[in-house]
Amino acid sequence: MFNNQRYITRGINSEIPFELQFFMWDCIDRMPEPKDYFQIFELKNLDGMQHIIHCSEQPEYKMNYFIPTGKAVTAKIYVIDSEEYSTMLLAEEY
Repeated sequence: MFNNQRYITRGINSEIPFELQFFMWDCIDRMPEPKDYFQIFELKNLDGMQHIIHCSEQPEYKMNYFIPTGKAVTAKIYVIDSEEYSTMLLAEEY
């Protein structure tokens, strides 16, 4: 799972810095198996730090990351694997 072509939507391309996109793909790559086809990332500004909450439901998984940055992003992002390709999209694009 998630070992296929990867795509991002226009919303991700315009609102999420490339470095954060790469970081989220890497978080999925480093997850233990088995992985849920539906991954959720919540991005928040926490005292000037980029706070990233990565979770999935089956199996239950949750990790918190804190990245120092000057421009923290606030967004909810889904990454969905269809077995043919994986797509990263803003929650409002779902």
